[in-house]
Amino acid sequence: MRISYNKLWKLLIDKEMTKMQLKDAAGISPTSIAKLGRGDNITTDILLKICEVLDCRVEDIIETKKD
Repeated sequence: MRISYNKLWKLLIDKEMTKMQLKDAAGISPTSIAKLGRGDNITTDILLKICEVLDCRVEDIIETKKD
């Protein structure tokens, strides 16, 4: 199984927000944005910062997918 952040990208589109705007608003690093783009693991702290900015829950931005 793997983690997918497709829900996050769709939510950003719905909120008319770019990845860079999210980075700045959440106070996360460009490296974390790159990891999200590749579907790599990131810390729950980063996920919570993103959720706070987007006013959502973790399950609204990530999902698991079978390989």
